Amino acid sequence: MNKLADLIEHDLEAFAQAESKDQGKTITFARTVDIPRAAYNFRFFASSILHHTTECTQMDHMDCMHYTVRTPVGIAGLISPWNLPLYLLTWKIAPAIASGNTVIAKPSEMTSVTAWMMCKLLGRAGIPPGVVNIVFGTGPKAGEAVVSHPEVPLISFTGSTLTAQRIRERSAPHWKKLSLELGGKNPAIIFEDANLDQCIPTTVRSSFANQGEICLCTSRIFVQRSIYNEFLKRFVEEARKWKVGSPSDPTANMGALISKQHLEKVKNYVKKARAEGARILCGEGVDSLALPAGNQNGYFMLPTVIAEVKDESCCMQEEIFGPVTCVVLFDTEEEVIKRANGVKYGLAATIWSSNVGRVHRVAKRLQAGLVWTNCWLVRELNLPFGGMKASGTGREGAKESYEFFTEVKTITIKH
Repeated sequence: MNKLADLIEHDLEAFAQAESKDQGKTITFARTVDIPRAAYNFRFFASSILHHTTECTQMDHMDCMHYTVRTPVGIAGLISPWNLPLYLLTWKIAPAIASGNTVIAKPSEMTSVTAWMMCKLLGRAGIPPGVVNIVFGTGPKAGEAVVSHPEVPLISFTGSTLTAQRIRERSAPHWKKLSLELGGKNPAIIFEDANLDQCIPTTVRSSFANQGEICLCTSRIFVQRSIYNEFLKRFVEEARKWKVGSPSDPTANMGALISKQHLEKVKNYVKKARAEGARILCGEGVDSLALPAGNQNGYFMLPTVIAEVKDESCCMQEEIFGPVTCVVLFDTEEEVIKRANGVKYGLAATIWSSNVGRVHRVAKRLQAGLVWTNCWLVRELNLPFGGMKASGTGREGAKESYEFFTEVKTITIKH
């Protein structure tokens, strides 16, 4: 696994170029986030697998000792999405094979080039034939075959909540273990004592990084009334500074969305918001998009900020998965907790405040698997990753992935 990480790092530029062209993300994002993290996933799990312990207890009055062992599940079915292709594919493959399993992995048919490139490195890295098997194809054909096969006892899936419902249905007759990392409608809560100099650029990044095509992106921003106008003015100014351009342009902050169909879906949310009476402060339908001649027909969209939108609006309830965020005001802590929790999702949240007591109180009450305070996307891979409610089932991370990809057995010895 460490050798495979070495080989990916050696070819980092080729992988980054391919990921950018295939997915539409900026070359800078692919170089600095996607491919480095893909290599690190193998290094991390190659190391963490060496440090797990098992349990042991004694019952002296019964002359018995009990201990646990963990064994590989067998064949792991892994299905990864199109937004962070190699990053999330390796996040599944690495712990699965480190735990002793073989894998059948299906990358998204929309972004499978880097998975194919990685296949060519497996033999050079010393991974035996048959351990990592990559299946290329669509979800209804290749994905469904993996999910439905009776000899694949485990499925790890990252993608949409709707697809996850189908996976549950198809896998239920076979009692498969499931790890489902799904969508989010992530709130950022900006209290009046927040450091706006830090908060605003970070919240712009959390809203629009990777064209907003990250499940952890911020799409609902709650701002306390006393700072609402200042925040909104400065936030829109900062969002307008983001450059949308050719993915190969190293100065671009955002590239292209994944497909024409997805672009139209995202734009339709903005149209619905306008029809409901919301204000579009910048971006789609407000500002002009200047693109190089060669990119005029691409699937590009400006960072878009919506204000004066109701909590029950589809833009506040449904995952848009694009460069669109909504900004609304709130008055009290109790109120904003209730409103932040008022969606079916529960993946991530961000709190901005200098009050340590408030940070702890609010973080504990938010229905989210991850809560960042005064930062965003700071990841510690040893700790659990995953969501609540419609954002998924199970957790991923050093301990959690090891437990998911193994079966535990209790052994009792009478002596």
